[in-house]
Amino acid sequence: NKLYFPYEPGKQVQSAIRIKNTSKSHVAFKFQTTAPKSCFMRPPGSILVPGESLIATVFKFVEPPENNEKPMDQKNKVKFKIMSLKVKGPMDYAPELFDEQKDQAVVERILRVVFLDVERPTPALEKLKRQLAEAEAALAAER
Repeated sequence: NKLYFPYEPGKQVQSAIRIKNTSKSHVAFKFQTTAPKSCFMRPPGSILVPGESLIATVFKFVEPPENNEKPMDQKNKVKFKIMSLKVKGPMDYAPELFDEQKDQAVVERILRVVFLDVERPTPALEKLKRQLAEAEAALAAER
């Protein structure tokens, strides 16, 4: 699985990912990254009721390329991990849930960062724009 970001060096860019609870029980999820200093996600974690889904927005700071390195050639080592944990019924999300029940947490997905050239429209770039618009609308509806 891949997480697409527009390539804009020196800027904070966004991506979006849909997370859905396909189980019959309440599930807590959390987001982990190998680059916590340059990446974060909104919401960073949540509890979803059975069948519920949400679109999370992922923010990443794009480092300017070094020397003459072409940006698209950069092997991006940043990875994201979505963890899930079944919980007993409705409750407030707390990151400590995962510490207390480490052995029951499941890695749902590992996502690799892929940069998209904003100058060249592609289906992936169009999809990203749609997902970000959807995430914005969902956030606005919550306020």
